[in-house]
Amino acid sequence: MEGDTTIDDSEKTRPPVTALRYASPSELYANFPQLREMTQLRPRDDEDGMDFLHRLYESQTPEEAITFTAFAARPKMSVWWGYECLRNLRADFSSHDRELLEKIARWSTNGDTDVRYDIMRTALFAEKRTAAVVLGLAAGWAGPQIAPNDPTPVPAQRTPRAVNSAVLSALAQCNLANRPHHLAKLLTLAESLFRAY
Repeated sequence: MEGDTTIDDSEKTRPPVTALRYASPSELYANFPQLREMTQLRPRDDEDGMDFLHRLYESQTPEEAITFTAFAARPKMSVWWGYECLRNLRADFSSHDRELLEKIARWSTNGDTDVRYDIMRTALFAEKRTAAVVLGLAAGWAGPQIAPNDPTPVPAQRTPRAVNSAVLSALAQCNLANRPHHLAKLLTLAESLFRAY
């Protein structure tokens, strides 16, 4: 119709999707008692995610910055961050782990539920519980159910706990002398999630 100014929904500007579960670390800690059990430091009421991330990193236990990031990010973003961490920490993955990580990367990009089910199946039946396999479990737990025929809801802490374990496990296998360098790389990867908020 002439003069019609109706805009198609696909052309409308949408608000940005945040990578984080909550607007503040205080809110995150209030909703995840498991996180309170896993870290010594607590966020201040007025502290934003980036500031708290840096305070954790500069503490006596900088690994807590990894734990915080795994919980702070939404499940799919947490798995994507875990994948990037593993990719940056190691290059000597077995062919099985490489194949699993490729599936995780594909799922992180397109969110295909069948791929996530396949990742979970592969991780559950893996011979060894490697960092990549634990990250595969994290991906499997990142959806509303772990299999098409299993309606049991997945507890919210499952994915972040597994991402945390995967990243810390990969970090532990790195040369101790290079640990500060590797931790700095992981912090940079984490910052991208908090900057996107």
